[in-house]
Amino acid sequence: MVLYSQPGCPPCSAAKRFLSARGVEFEYKDVQADPAALQELAALKSRSTPTILVGEEVMIGFDPERLDQMLGVETV
Repeated sequence: MVLYSQPGCPPCSAAKRFLSARGVEFEYKDVQADPAALQELAALKSRSTPTILVGEEVMIGFDPERLDQMLGVETV
């Protein structure tokens, strides 16, 4: 799992807290500091952060319920 993010992005911070609270291991990539990460983001057809990659599935933005579904977590 990869979280493409950048400083000063409140939804990115929320996604990071969400994943950490669930004990989910993820790779954090700062698209401002890492040109390769920015290229990866473009290859995913995204220009926004957060962009979250789970396997082959891509989420642009942060939707906690959808992310739980992507992670295979049962939601009530």
